[in-house]
Amino acid sequence: MNTLLNIIQRHKQGECNGIYSVCSAHPLVIEAALLQAKNDNSVLLIEATSNQVDQYGGYTGMTPEDFRNFVFELAENCQFPLSNLILGGDHLGPNRWQDLPASEAMVKADALIAAYVAAGFKKIHLDCSMSCADDPVPLTDEIVAKRAARLAKIAETTATQEFGKSDVVYVIGTEVPVPGGAAEELEELEVTTAEAATETINSHRVAFENEGITDCWPRVVGLVVQPGVEFDHTSVIDYRPEKATELSNMIEQHEHMIFEAHSTDYQTLQAYQDLVRDHFAILKVGPALTFAMREALFSLCNIEEEIVTKAHCSHLKEQIEQQMCLKPDNWKKYYQGDSHQQRFARSYSFSDRIRYYWPDEAISVAQNKLFENLTQSGLPFPLLSQYLPDQFNAIRKGELQGTPKAVVIDKIQQVLRSYAKACKLQN
Repeated sequence: MNTLLNIIQRHKQGECNGIYSVCSAHPLVIEAALLQAKNDNSVLLIEATSNQVDQYGGYTGMTPEDFRNFVFELAENCQFPLSNLILGGDHLGPNRWQDLPASEAMVKADALIAAYVAAGFKKIHLDCSMSCADDPVPLTDEIVAKRAARLAKIAETTATQEFGKSDVVYVIGTEVPVPGGAAEELEELEVTTAEAATETINSHRVAFENEGITDCWPRVVGLVVQPGVEFDHTSVIDYRPEKATELSNMIEQHEHMIFEAHSTDYQTLQAYQDLVRDHFAILKVGPALTFAMREALFSLCNIEEEIVTKAHCSHLKEQIEQQMCLKPDNWKKYYQGDSHQQRFARSYSFSDRIRYYWPDEAISVAQNKLFENLTQSGLPFPLLSQYLPDQFNAIRKGELQGTPKAVVIDKIQQVLRSYAKACKLQN
């Protein structure tokens, strides 16, 4: 964790730098991130969320140990040095078990934290901001902080038992955006006040003292607040620095802490640069990466339909629509409106609920068929120019291989390059 602590220390000393956090479990996204960081000769932070990965498997079917092995294998295949790789856990707390009484949900959260830390995850976002079945709504800072400190103590104990000491770093915060973007139509966002952020820090410091874990307080490096950025299905609220001036000034008073910005997907390069300058030095990105991947795959489907007979096409888009309609649990409560609006959202929403369906066997088979068809036929330049012009230009310049997989990887990396540039992680 020295690398991450060094990045934060440099930022606190006045350098306008940061780090982005890749929150995805899709192998193509992770491979794209590994190759981008390898090209940049930079550290890479990859995080699993409590929805994706837990002690029972999450929606990916992976435990924390499974996810670690999965990422490590991809890193080895990409010849990416493990010394430059940091694994983190996002929204770790009772999020998955909000329908249970708090006492039961927190027992499961205890086991979740222990599993992540034992598997070698070094950056832990303690998120106890959600109310459980018998909780008041919303929770007070004191309740959230007390639960977070309880989980931190378990993390410290687990790390010491497993590795002889703890070097786990923590992120805290009570004003935590909903994972994966807003579910309803956006309205103007209120930026977290400096007073509220200060109260969050103070309540957590007291809670850590009460749990007897003040030794790890200097490793509480990040605070999640609302900087005024968000996205929903069809719109994005852009960062406005003038609204976060007081908040930005406040964190300068805390020598080892910066802000962690969630829901930064789909912001502009200028916004990322402004966020990093204003001490939002950890930028989380997730749905924008799988959204870019989906854009590339749908573009490849369009190319395939032009050059492959219908009987031999992959029908990937149709297969996705079919599986999402057969198993609507991961999108039904998020996508409102009539049947036409829901169909549009299933494919094109910025919240990208398709990301829950990529592991489906029928969809995987169709994606493989798409790659096989276009590898065999080749990617015609006129159609690349039509559907993937940036990749077309890169291929012509000899900067990119003309294969379906390389095109998808590069489309994902277009998103990552903006983050890397804003964080000053590029060569």
